[in-house]
Amino acid sequence: MGNYAYSSFWVYICSVCLFGVTKSYLSIPLKIYPGKYNVSTAVSLPVTRLVDGKGLSLASDPSGQVNFLDMVGNLQGDSGRGYYLEMFIGTPGQQLNILVDTGSSNFAVAAASHPFITRYFNTALSSSYRSDGQAVAVRYTQGNWMGELGFDLISIPNGPNGTINVNIATILSSEGFFLPGINWQGILGLAYPMLARPDSSVEPFFDSVVKQLGIPDVFSLQMCGTGMLTNNIADPPGGSLIMGGAEPALYRGSIWYTPIVEQWYYQVEVLKLEVGDQNLDLDCREYNMDKAIVDSGTTLLRLPINVFNAVVDAITRSSLIQEFSSGFWEGTKLACWMKGDTPWRFFPKLSIYLRDTNTSESFRITILPQLYIQPIADVDGTMDCYRFGVSSSANGLVIGATVMEGFYVLFDRAQQRLGFALSSCAVNGGVALSEISGPFSASDVASDCSGRAQQDPLLWVISYSLMAVCAIILIILLLLLVLPCRRRGHSGEITDQSSLVRHRIK
Repeated sequence: MGNYAYSSFWVYICSVCLFGVTKSYLSIPLKIYPGKYNVSTAVSLPVTRLVDGKGLSLASDPSGQVNFLDMVGNLQGDSGRGYYLEMFIGTPGQQLNILVDTGSSNFAVAAASHPFITRYFNTALSSSYRSDGQAVAVRYTQGNWMGELGFDLISIPNGPNGTINVNIATILSSEGFFLPGINWQGILGLAYPMLARPDSSVEPFFDSVVKQLGIPDVFSLQMCGTGMLTNNIADPPGGSLIMGGAEPALYRGSIWYTPIVEQWYYQVEVLKLEVGDQNLDLDCREYNMDKAIVDSGTTLLRLPINVFNAVVDAITRSSLIQEFSSGFWEGTKLACWMKGDTPWRFFPKLSIYLRDTNTSESFRITILPQLYIQPIADVDGTMDCYRFGVSSSANGLVIGATVMEGFYVLFDRAQQRLGFALSSCAVNGGVALSEISGPFSASDVASDCSGRAQQDPLLWVISYSLMAVCAIILIILLLLLVLPCRRRGHSGEITDQSSLVRHRIK
């Protein structure tokens, strides 16, 4: 899950930014508002760390064919506040909005009141709810929650037909998880069991849906947000979560596929990045440092520190803005232009090269500046302010909403691959905000940029366990060899000393 933010805070952010401001004009009508509010903390959500879980795996009869058109438009929200899905939980069903997150694996819902949510799941009112009795907690880079495992029936009004019996974590307490202005009351983790908490025996939500409803092990996401935002906060663009396949009405052109490198997060292999026509020329392993994942719950495009610095340097070199505040790149300041003077022409495109399923080739996904220079709110009615939709990361590259909003993303778990196509909603004023091109030869990069052997937690555990066993055996062998030698040495020394004593007595 990423560092979600909420739209109601932006007015506050901009109002705070107005105090103590020195208006500095560059060669274009640009103003930087520093303020005391750390924008990056509010808008760049953490990526969920590796977690584990325990629970029940239940099944019921399949319910037949899936009509994908019934699911079109079933998401609400935007990248700043998160994309959420309406669900009915329990018997009788209690309606809740659930955040869609491909970067975690627990299905968790608020089960107690909280100042920042309007409703919660009351387990006492559901005749079908059963508690597992086991405590569970998930900590994110920002925020955490604690609760109890259980299971209950759920249905999705604009989803696959049928009722599913699923594992549910009931959130009883939290810190920094629910924030003002959000309109969701739980989180739907769509990643693999390895990330489930408290261990991987907790069957994730989508695994249960596939088993019980008999749908293909595929889902797809269209997220229509930041770049298409028209300042109408009351009517967010939303998007679609299609369970069981892909809906052609939601994308244009062909779907390009990249392998899923590891089945925990949706980990992919990034071969290179370009800023405009500038290749960053970094070792491809820099892009995959720790991991490179696709995560709908992360607001921004997050890059390893070296890669982030190289991107900022390249944008600065190619941008028409020669003296730009470092606070804008760091996420602590907003950039504001006079109304109607949009900044798109001042910034280059950003491109990410992904390894193709034909591993000797790659393809390129590109976003225009409309997606990564993101509108926030006007300050005083005369200016429009923007944030930088890219941030540095200490735990890997994350293709978050900043990039995903330009594409229709297909999570083809059955064939262990992710698909990217041009999203039908990634258009603003008749201008397409994203591009896909390829194939390109991947012969000039390493055969494996992901460092998979170093990233598989299970392999690390096995390796360290074997090393520990070998170390113990070696110590035992050394003790068996050393102790007899010491005994023999001591006996000889005593004999010699005794002879010397006897000699002296004589």
